[in-house]
Amino acid sequence: MKKIKVTQVKSSIGVPEKQKKVLAALCLGRIAKSKELPATESVLGMVKKVAHLIKVEE
Repeated sequence: MKKIKVTQVKSSIGVPEKQKKVLAALCLGRIAKSKELPATESVLGMVKKVAHLIKVEE
């Protein structure tokens, strides 16, 4: 299965609560924290919702 690496690059202060929950679901919460996740449809959808806060590497 294909994997992607997501890294939080911007703070979640001032963003809607829904986006904070998406970051928590992606196991992120601090700037510079990274996580390698499977590239499933649900994960890619969550990444799209918070794309302005994270950096994605394939």
